[in-house]
Amino acid sequence: MSKSMSMSMNEQSDKHDSEDTSMSVTAQISAKERLAIDRQKMPEQDPLERRSNFSEVNLGLPEHLALLEAQRCLQCKSAKCIAGCPVLVNIPRFISLLSEGDLQGAAESLLGDNALPAVTGRVCPQETQCEEVCIRGLKGAPVAVGYLERFVADWAREHQVGMRSAPVTPSGKKVAVVGSGPAGLTAAGELVKYGHDVTIFEAFHTPGGVLVYGIPEFRLPKAIVRQEVERLRQQGVKIECNVIVGKTYTLSELRERFDAVFIANGAGLPVFMNVPGENFKGVYSANEYLTRVNLMAAYSFPEVDTPVLKGKRVVVVGGGNVAMDAVRTAKRLGADEAVIAYRRGKKELPARIEEIHHAEEEGITFDFLVAPLEVLGNEQGWVTGLKCIRMELGEPDASGRRRPVPIEGSEFIIPCDIVVVAIGTRANPLLTATAPELKLNKWGNIEADENGMTSIPGVFAGGDIVRGAATVILAMGDGKRSAKAIDAYLRK
Repeated sequence: MSKSMSMSMNEQSDKHDSEDTSMSVTAQISAKERLAIDRQKMPEQDPLERRSNFSEVNLGLPEHLALLEAQRCLQCKSAKCIAGCPVLVNIPRFISLLSEGDLQGAAESLLGDNALPAVTGRVCPQETQCEEVCIRGLKGAPVAVGYLERFVADWAREHQVGMRSAPVTPSGKKVAVVGSGPAGLTAAGELVKYGHDVTIFEAFHTPGGVLVYGIPEFRLPKAIVRQEVERLRQQGVKIECNVIVGKTYTLSELRERFDAVFIANGAGLPVFMNVPGENFKGVYSANEYLTRVNLMAAYSFPEVDTPVLKGKRVVVVGGGNVAMDAVRTAKRLGADEAVIAYRRGKKELPARIEEIHHAEEEGITFDFLVAPLEVLGNEQGWVTGLKCIRMELGEPDASGRRRPVPIEGSEFIIPCDIVVVAIGTRANPLLTATAPELKLNKWGNIEADENGMTSIPGVFAGGDIVRGAATVILAMGDGKRSAKAIDAYLRK
């Protein structure tokens, strides 16, 4: 496709209705013509507006741009993007159907592979997975797989695609799933397809796990999660909330009632800095801060019962996606300055590139190469500042990243009234403490084989409770893989 032809297609997309545009972009074109199409830009809220509201930042591709972006896929014979996806979505198939204008087919294909496509289309780090290995990226930008996944998933929700699954023969087997986060929901969705009777036990009052308590509304609206969960319910998954396995029921009690158990309760125990002053009022773990705001709607206090402190100067310690979520939340809650304090440099930030970019656009301050030494407070016990020390990068550590080394005599104070600690999480021992026969590693995570089988026959585990804190999509991959293993175990 020539440059003039590419421009013509974009001009047509603005001038014609969606039907005419669909016809123009779904015509058969050569690989050379596909390579001439530029990657489409995601529409988003203006930074000055969005930093004071909790509405979604990314607005989604309109249909004509989604069809155009789908045309960029080269339909490789050996599609590396499939292997690059932890849940093995057949990416070329759903994109091909989309490019042909067959949205129903694209939706059915995507939903057949992915239990939560509207979620992964928003929060999955495609840039380090499927898009990273996209052959199209060798000459220009890779295909925007995440954008297309989101578009197809949203179209499927709007048109009620997948709300009823195909009839399956009941297996007569019952499976308990502990936790309704990404791993648990994915496993449950796969297990009902095999004909098993599946019940999820969720500790909180709302299903979704980290999808509802950890990820802010502006990245993943709660309504999206509710609709994804409702689709699984319609397909036969049962969910019981306010059930804490380890207290309400023990693992052994579940094992007596069910033929198999899949543990996916995450790693929700916060890690703190272990510095003086960490008990001052105004210090939050990122878990508590985000849970109060996201799941418990503390941003609407006093209309809702749960309060949250709204500081004028908020410092978030950490550099991952959770830190970005917390600092951008603080800005939306009215902070005059919201600061990221990170012990390495910008290029070492583990957060998604898009989240860092959005944070910068929203006026977030980044203080790199600093490490906290002490939380400072007043006589009333309230936070007044964070004492830090400057760092420099030394030799690489076990993670392969250069280790931060303190610079002697470089101590300084960041004045603030709230400190949010976002430096990681670890396994909550509530469940495992009641199951001494369950083998754990030195970090308290459950040990499981490549299929998710634990040291207890019939008990499987996946997600963060096995991996430690990781991404939504990796947890989903564990759920899908373990569901297949559970089915094989039950059918022996």
